[in-house]
Amino acid sequence: MFSTIKTVKVYEEVILQIKGMVNSGKLKKGDKLISERELSNQLGVSRTSVREALRGLEVIGLIDCKQGEGNFIKKDFESNFFEPLSIMFTLNKSSTEEILELRRVIEVETVALAAKNITNEELIELKNLMDEMKRNKDEELKGNLDKKFHYKIAQASRNNLIVTVLDVISSLIDSFIKDARADILKKENDEEIIHYHHECIYNALIKGDAEEAASIMRMHMKLISQNILK
Repeated sequence: MFSTIKTVKVYEEVILQIKGMVNSGKLKKGDKLISERELSNQLGVSRTSVREALRGLEVIGLIDCKQGEGNFIKKDFESNFFEPLSIMFTLNKSSTEEILELRRVIEVETVALAAKNITNEELIELKNLMDEMKRNKDEELKGNLDKKFHYKIAQASRNNLIVTVLDVISSLIDSFIKDARADILKKENDEEIIHYHHECIYNALIKGDAEEAASIMRMHMKLISQNILK
């Protein structure tokens, strides 16, 4: 399964082989790696080199090292994506506007994809989220429901990368723009417009009209950006 290694930086070659098996699909999310002893034997390297490689893979977020259980290919990569993006945002002194622009660009295309791929079950879930948002008086909860509404649309796009990226962007917004959603939903006029936008997006999704859904989402994102950037 593995190839014998002959190189100076042995642990780097171990890392490359494990990453290669992930890329080829031989190792999948949640898979357990063979033991350190077996890795050492198959690769023809010391257990020290194997341990060093495993530490490196854990640092970059590819594996989970569970005490007493073994080493597993990570199932959830969103948190690994968020940390470096969050640090990059801070170090580059990026603006709030840049996050919102990125979200707008992605969500407009996402809802267009969702219009083509959404299921009846997902449409029902979106309707339930909209109804719950209207009924609820708790600002924080309404903000969370709004977040779920957009996340559900992302899932309906059938593109896992989009789901991951939007989740990370949403986490960035939550981290750097405190209570943004709740603040917008406190304003009666804006809340009514947001509900209206949600209904229009929902109706466009029912019709499977990608162009209409994208157009409304563009207006929706513009309203949100204007409120946050005030």
